[in-house]
Amino acid sequence: MLRHRTAALIVAAGSGSRAGGDLPKQFSIVAGRPLVAYAVAAFAGHVDEVVVVIGAGQDDLARDALGHDMRLVAGGPTRRDSVANGLASLSDAVERVLVHDAARPFVSPAVIARVLAALDDHDGATPVLTVADTLVRGKGLLGEVVPRDGLHRVQTPQAFRLDTLRAAHAGWPAGDEATDDAQMVRRLGGRVALVQGEAMLDKITYPDDFATAEARLAWESRSAGGFDVHRMEAGEELWLGGVLIPHDKGLSGHSDADVALHALTDALLGTIAAGDIGTHFPPSDPQWRGAASDQFLAHAARLIADRGGRIDFVDLTLICEAPKIGPHRAAMIARIADILHLTPDRVSVKATTTERLGFTGREEGIAAQAIATISLPRTAGRGEA
Repeated sequence: MLRHRTAALIVAAGSGSRAGGDLPKQFSIVAGRPLVAYAVAAFAGHVDEVVVVIGAGQDDLARDALGHDMRLVAGGPTRRDSVANGLASLSDAVERVLVHDAARPFVSPAVIARVLAALDDHDGATPVLTVADTLVRGKGLLGEVVPRDGLHRVQTPQAFRLDTLRAAHAGWPAGDEATDDAQMVRRLGGRVALVQGEAMLDKITYPDDFATAEARLAWESRSAGGFDVHRMEAGEELWLGGVLIPHDKGLSGHSDADVALHALTDALLGTIAAGDIGTHFPPSDPQWRGAASDQFLAHAARLIADRGGRIDFVDLTLICEAPKIGPHRAAMIARIADILHLTPDRVSVKATTTERLGFTGREEGIAAQAIATISLPRTAGRGEA
């Protein structure tokens, strides 16, 4: 099957004034995590790139919520302007784009798959829910009933061929505003498919909506450990916690032998019973020779995100006589936090020695042990190995 390069454009540029609070709602905390982070995690592993469109002056908020590696684009005065800026930032190699509101944080892989599949024979696709309630007209007094046959509630993510959506924006009349991108494509003459949406995609708009969102997240907490050892050798680079450390010896292994990231990877994989690092990246496979271990850790994080989970905390202990870890601890914490899209206060890095006993005491190797704690929706991971 031909594979199309796909991007997700998450619109998070609004002020969120109707939601109240000191922060724009997209950066408000729901169940211990910024709202926009749920949307970003939902698309990880399902698209080739994710771009977040933010408002003026929101860079620091976005970096704190999403990490320094996240690709950010400045929005405009209207939602339409913000989407247009995001579209302009995408390379011509992108063929399909998903446009999503950050205020709809709980996106399932099933909805993503449905809207993308609809692009095989449509110009666009949007998830919808049928209207179940009786609809009436009136202001203060009951008026006529509005027939609800054929009426739907429109949600996001909406999927489009990139060239189609760009053409719709380019041809949109100046001064007109659109409620969403699907209407813009339809007005241009495009065919937009309606696919089944989900109640979990309801938009968070008002203060009470945050309590509803919290209630929908029935979490279970899981913890698991990881342990790894690598031999010290002269002539090797020493990578620990994603940081290159000057030392007269380095660690030997099939990849870059970052014993810290390997232990963390195994701990995260353990929380979802997904085997160990060798299961996903066999040392017998030559493509992983000399590979940077940050991709192993990022892979484990994506697997958790794919199941709707979130990483709550990771704790790492390095066991060695040398080098001294203290001078590099802050850099390790920052790097691990970036890889996992966590705030630094959710990453712990410690070090100890074995009082000159054993292989670590003789400086023959370095050991690392890690513990990871995550939260999963109670409906996620049932019956999965």
